[in-house]
Amino acid sequence: MGEVKSLWVFGYGSLVWKPGFQPGETAVGFVEGLARKFWQGNETHRGVPGSPGRVATLVEEKEAITHGMALELKGQEALDYLNNREMTLGGYLQKIATFHPTEKEIPPFPVLVFIATPQSKHWLGPACESLIAKQVVSSSGPSGHNVEYVVKLAKWLRETFPSVWDEHLYSLECFIMIEIKEQNLCFDTLMGSESTESTVVSTSQPTPAPAASRPTSFLSCCQHKTLRCVKL
Repeated sequence: MGEVKSLWVFGYGSLVWKPGFQPGETAVGFVEGLARKFWQGNETHRGVPGSPGRVATLVEEKEAITHGMALELKGQEALDYLNNREMTLGGYLQKIATFHPTEKEIPPFPVLVFIATPQSKHWLGPACESLIAKQVVSSSGPSGHNVEYVVKLAKWLRETFPSVWDEHLYSLECFIMIEIKEQNLCFDTLMGSESTESTVVSTSQPTPAPAASRPTSFLSCCQHKTLRCVKL
């Protein structure tokens, strides 16, 4: 991968496992000063009008680092698709951020980021993870169940960045599993078809050992609370 001259978008939600378009090159890495939060409502993909699901956005936070994937946009059709998906339907705005690839040979480069703000008509705002989990478990839309959105994002992050701990995402995942068990729901049904549009990362990713003080899965998160989660 040489000097970046084309337009790239930063994926931090379903774009990492279901982009909906064919990207050019991809790279894994992170952006700084932005934190992933499930504070945006969604009535077109993971919810319905009057009963929104919860999806990820990025909010400004000075010391935050959010890991995800940069995807190269090839042609106007990809950008038009994203603008419709994220802005027209999702209520997001465009922002430019600096992406830091984990591959040290690749210098940081600018990426397009879609973020939601409190001015969005779909904005739901902060809530504790246990309450967000209840909303996620009860929400579904044309693109599938809200549980699938959160769990597949957490799975991708855990497999791609095993040493990274996203407190908000992984705590939410744990509470979702608890809620599913308490409601005696079928996890496989909520997850839908396993045949998703996976994106293959074209750059190598180092696999450092997880920090000893950090749990490495939602099961670890639940164990210290003596709660039993549904097995993925």
